[in-house]
Amino acid sequence: MSDRGRMRIAMIAAEAAPYVKVGGLGDVLGALPKALERLGGAVSVIVPRYGVDPWEGAAPGRVPHLEVPFGGRVERAEITETRMRGSAVRVYAIASRKYFDREGVYNDPATGEGYPDNPERFTFFTRAAVELIRALGVPFEILHCHDAHAALLPALVDPRYGGPGAADFARSGTLLTIHNLAHQGICPPETLDHAGIAAEHFYPGSPFEYWWRLNCLKVGIELADRINTVSPTYALEIQSGAEAGCGLEGVLAGRSAALCGIVNGIDYEEWNPETDPHIAARYSVRNLAGKEACRRDLREHFRLESPPRRVPIAGIVSRLADQKGLDLVAAAAEELLALDLQLVVLGTGQRKYHDLLEALAARYPGRVGVRLAFDNALAHRIEAGCDLFLMPSRYEPCGLNQLYSLRYGTVPVVRRTGGLADTVFPWDGERGTGFLFEDYTPGALVDAVRRALAVYADPGAWRRLMVRGMRQDWSWERSARRYLDLYREIGRMAS
Repeated sequence: MSDRGRMRIAMIAAEAAPYVKVGGLGDVLGALPKALERLGGAVSVIVPRYGVDPWEGAAPGRVPHLEVPFGGRVERAEITETRMRGSAVRVYAIASRKYFDREGVYNDPATGEGYPDNPERFTFFTRAAVELIRALGVPFEILHCHDAHAALLPALVDPRYGGPGAADFARSGTLLTIHNLAHQGICPPETLDHAGIAAEHFYPGSPFEYWWRLNCLKVGIELADRINTVSPTYALEIQSGAEAGCGLEGVLAGRSAALCGIVNGIDYEEWNPETDPHIAARYSVRNLAGKEACRRDLREHFRLESPPRRVPIAGIVSRLADQKGLDLVAAAAEELLALDLQLVVLGTGQRKYHDLLEALAARYPGRVGVRLAFDNALAHRIEAGCDLFLMPSRYEPCGLNQLYSLRYGTVPVVRRTGGLADTVFPWDGERGTGFLFEDYTPGALVDAVRRALAVYADPGAWRRLMVRGMRQDWSWERSARRYLDLYREIGRMAS
């Protein structure tokens, strides 16, 4: 199908599954473009090509390389092109031996810390993306940048800051999506010189100045035509105070009229117990029998006891970090394990949580199973084999695992924050899809689990709860329609 007459959208981001994925950002960029295409959009995705990327099938395209002006010099970028599997979505990868040919994406595997030149790396990526769009000659109506890695883009296409070349983007509107406000790209003001933005634009009160530093995310918030976060509640939370706003609450409140929240979707082609190739037995809302086989498989994998009575398995698949509520799990562990349940955990993160979980597994053999790794297939098996899924996040811009859990009949127990509050609704015996708690305390988490176990004790009520969750629609098509509405609004501004 020709792109003529279709809305042309360029997405610029640091990750896109399956080419590179570190977290939820990669999932979004792997699914949203395809959903937009199914609704009639013509979508291109621009990402860095890291040394760790497989990139099967990618080849030089009509723009095989670029000479990118960067900090008073010229840096070369190699460009490869492919299509997302099962779609017409174009994916352009920007390769640079200097900036991206490394073993890690954001962090150096040797130290576990972020690369010291990350601000320069992603400023180069954003500048190269702008040059690539110009070289492609495609009149994109929407330039959709994601998170701090690409948040300088609205400045680079703004004639006030981007120089004469910015005139090429006079009819392009810009959208910034904030996936996680905590990561802001704060760096020395000299980074502006790399981007090609004159130092005279850096002064107190300017879009670029933040406590005498450059804050890339602030630039995007100030200058993008529209901003969105990945859930409506998170959009409100980040304007409400310093804890959620991470120092940018005033800037966000100042642009509240341009800010909205759109909940992420999930890819039901990948996360569907009726077709999932990773799980022990497939099942559906009409026939739940396979879920018992998935429980047995999970118990065997983690060497959990096979009790003679109904005992629920609670699961956690998460980055093991304070933000994800692992400090609550640590503080509540003994109380949780005093309840009649089993626990399995999959993830990696802070060393203190690795040590804690390994100690729990040693102390409670047969009741606690831990796998400290990234393992996509095992994540599917946990979603299918568990009865409960715990997400006690301190904050959660959207969250995806609670949506996977609903589809798999695995009841979420979540803190009422961000996207968790927008997607999990309290069970009252007839309505709702899970169990929520408000206060960020170990006691509140334990109380929510106790409420879940009280319902689990009634098999009929538990089945009704599972079925309600499995019938929810959190597909990407639903979210993509909201994005198309937002794009049209931006397009009216640019025309």
